[in-house]
Amino acid sequence: MKSIELDYSKPCAAEPEKGHNRWHPDIPPVVEVAPGEELVMQTRHALDGQVWPGCTADVLNNLDLGLIHPLTGPVYVQGAEPGDMLEVNVLNIEPASWGFTTIIPGFGFLRDVFLEPHIVHWDIRDGYAESADLPGVRVPGAPFMGTIGVAPSREMRREIELREAELLSRGGAVLGPEPQGAVPATEPLASEGLRTIPPREHGGNMDIKQLTAGTRLLLPVFTEGALFSAGDAHFAQGDSECCGTAVEMDCTLHVNFRVLKGEATRRNLRFPTFEADDYFATPEMAAPRRFIACTGMCITDAGVNESENATLAARNALLTMIQLLQERGWTREQAYSICSVAVDLKLSQVVDVPNFVVSAFLPLDIFVD
Repeated sequence: MKSIELDYSKPCAAEPEKGHNRWHPDIPPVVEVAPGEELVMQTRHALDGQVWPGCTADVLNNLDLGLIHPLTGPVYVQGAEPGDMLEVNVLNIEPASWGFTTIIPGFGFLRDVFLEPHIVHWDIRDGYAESADLPGVRVPGAPFMGTIGVAPSREMRREIELREAELLSRGGAVLGPEPQGAVPATEPLASEGLRTIPPREHGGNMDIKQLTAGTRLLLPVFTEGALFSAGDAHFAQGDSECCGTAVEMDCTLHVNFRVLKGEATRRNLRFPTFEADDYFATPEMAAPRRFIACTGMCITDAGVNESENATLAARNALLTMIQLLQERGWTREQAYSICSVAVDLKLSQVVDVPNFVVSAFLPLDIFVD
């Protein structure tokens, strides 16, 4: 067994030999492992120490977004080559004892509605997260890595940079390469490295809550050794992570790897896939026994019908759920935070044009006396 241990009193930039916060194929590996060999990796939370136990929401007004997300790695996996699939076996995720959920101005699905900072501090113990900021809410844990992936090739890095710049020119929401806050800080890595905010073909910030212990994640390999990295651990999350954060935490990740030779090329697999042989969470949370659900369709508040607009349908479902939670006594910010950590947005149907239906499911067993 090999390990990567962090000094949690320091930010990622103070230990650049153990991690990074940009994607680039020329970042040197921290450790080399053989297929089947267990690796233990400590990881930092997504905001890299910029929030801490007991801090107030005021600190969110001065966040350096260039520090997101600190990742542990890269890890060189022996035998992995471009065209292979890297099977990442998630063996265990040990949670920290503290976590947080934040509403950051300018960030999140409803960033045009929620303009003020807000923070929830969570106590994590015995498989649950509870908070004095959300009294009566008890969220069962299903830890997973929000950001997990391999390095892009040099050619892919350049293709991604160009296509995202073109999207930015069309008004898309894009965070391009930015050297400020970059780890590594050396050039040209700092100026060329891709930001970790979006997921891409090589994985990254996918925020898939089903990637819990026992899951096998298959990633297309684009560089020699694959150069695997992970971070941004979540104790619990709803499908959508709508406010921009889940129950964020530090963690200790246990993984091993298998190299599937030529499988990405042979099967023309362009994007990550994953599989599991058992429930990804306790059955009552994976398929809640008691729930309430709100639907949304592609119809604006002004009554304008937009054909096949899943984003608008999801927005309407989520806003209705927030309204229902407010009717139960929660503030708007508390309701949004509850949605982010526990509400699942699901595409109920995408064929009955013009109106897609998105349903927002809230498991009621998270509420305790």
